Amino acid sequence: MYVLGVEIMPAITLSVPQDLKSEMDKSKFINWSEVAREAIKEKVVQLRILDDIAKKSKLTEKDAIDISKKINQGMSKRYK
Repeated sequence: MYVLGVEIMPAITLSVPQDLKSEMDKSKFINWSEVAREAIKEKVVQLRILDDIAKKSKLTEKDAIDISKKINQGMSKRYK
């Protein structure tokens, strides 16, 4: 939304653990809102890409579950 040519963005509230906030406070020169905004934007782009891939996939939900089980079994054997 724009008002007089300036983009007005909705605000969100983000909660972080106290120890993380204390670490963030040590770097006052960093715009943490911008860091969060960029991280969220990057995640949205990743999700769009995954969504596009999923839309083109011929796999059924059952196929995906079976593949997931096989991967989990293989990883379990690998790290035992």
